[in-house]
Amino acid sequence: MVEPSTAIRRTERRGRRRPARLPWLEVSAGLAVPVALYLGLVWAPPERVMGDVQRIMYFHVASAMTAYLAFGLVAVASAIYLLRRQARWDRVAVAAAEVGVLFTTLTLLSGSIWARSAWNAWWLWQDARLTTTLLMWFLYAGYLLLRAAAREGDGQGGRLAALYGLLSVAIVPVVHFSVVWWYSNHPQVITPQGIRMAPQMVVALLAASVAVLLVGVVLFLQRWRLEELRDRLAELEMRCERT
Repeated sequence: MVEPSTAIRRTERRGRRRPARLPWLEVSAGLAVPVALYLGLVWAPPERVMGDVQRIMYFHVASAMTAYLAFGLVAVASAIYLLRRQARWDRVAVAAAEVGVLFTTLTLLSGSIWARSAWNAWWLWQDARLTTTLLMWFLYAGYLLLRAAAREGDGQGGRLAALYGLLSVAIVPVVHFSVVWWYSNHPQVITPQGIRMAPQMVVALLAASVAVLLVGVVLFLQRWRLEELRDRLAELEMRCERT
């Protein structure tokens, strides 16, 4: 029989192998955000046709790219989990999925605000980019629901959630290339012929992309840590029940 105090000490020792917390990353994100806001909202010139409302684009695009990366991480972590059956990769996948859903939500909201001014409509169902992005949101919201149900079940449910997360990444290239494959009102600022923006706009977009990505990484690390603590607590409760 294992004493509760012994179980606690063992769990604490395992807790030292937690995802590394990087204060410098949080500081970098805190510095990058105001810089990006200044460059995007003040320094960069207004767009010739849309005017100042075009400034939404910097953070709209940055949110979409961060969501892409988060969902790519879900696929990689899910694949490793299916191969190795290591719980830490399952925690990586669910943390990345939550961050991806958050930034997809921000993408949809900022896109709707921009569309209201540019297209005189909050939403156009015939627009391929809008529709596929919403589909991506539903797919990963479904992953989170499946993952939550798997937590209460057995290992088979966890593997099913991982397989779902791995397959769902196929929607990401569909969303990205939808403006090329189907009808879309979305402007293409990056084309094979080059970047169709003023140099100052390019700098503002790069700054916003870095800032939003840093915020996404910080949120991911915090969510990963929370998931690990939840599993450690569940393990500790089980050990205490056995005593």
